[in-house]
Amino acid sequence: MGQLDGRVALVTGASRGIGAAIAEALAREGASLVVTARSTDDAPGKLTGTLDETVAAIEDVGGEALAVAADLTNPVDRERIVAVATDRFGHVDILVNNAAVTFFRPGGELRQSRAHLMFEVQVMAPLHLSQLVLPRMKARGAGWILNISSVEAEDPAMPPSRFNSKGTTTVYGMCKAALERMTSGLAAEGFGHGVSVTALRPGGIVPTPGLVFHGVMKKDDPAAEDPQLMAQAAVRLCSSPAGDYSGGVYESTSLAETVETRN
Repeated sequence: MGQLDGRVALVTGASRGIGAAIAEALAREGASLVVTARSTDDAPGKLTGTLDETVAAIEDVGGEALAVAADLTNPVDRERIVAVATDRFGHVDILVNNAAVTFFRPGGELRQSRAHLMFEVQVMAPLHLSQLVLPRMKARGAGWILNISSVEAEDPAMPPSRFNSKGTTTVYGMCKAALERMTSGLAAEGFGHGVSVTALRPGGIVPTPGLVFHGVMKKDDPAAEDPQLMAQAAVRLCSSPAGDYSGGVYESTSLAETVETRN
């Protein structure tokens, strides 16, 4: 018996990294999973990891998972994901907005097309998916929406550090700042209906395939954060009553310390 038995979770960007770790952790606690991304065994991307591998990992721990390959920049695909999840399981209790597309170029140089792509995946898709699942969550009197954010949402100090002066995370930070404001706004809307909306940041840097591919860090970096820490924090935020955490932005390491103290 797990604390999420009988619940249905939809996780975006679940083919690898943090998304895959969260999906597996939710499954271990008894949730049925709908996982979505673009990469499948039949259509793999440049990075390691596919939806099929995530489904296999969930089934290996006794969980149930449905893979839905989709392009989150396409509103029709976003509607299809929720429709397929609802048709299979009846409803969605948990939505984890994890998918991201990032180009590490200075904000003053980034092409408009790439900036629009980043906002579509990291801001508009989470908003649209939330709009699609919120009505039923409110009607059922319970629901959890978790948005995966980053410390880059915070304003750079002035004078800037050498890293911030490069500007390679300017647009990424803009996306995450918007995502966090969306979090607090939707939390206020859903609070009286038992719906919890939270944001979660890594306390350190998680060596996701994307960051490793772009050379931001090495896979075996001794200072890297284990993605399982994010997964454990996600389970906590997606299982607690709305009054416990809703509206907040949390860091995985700090939340883990809080959980340990409570236990």
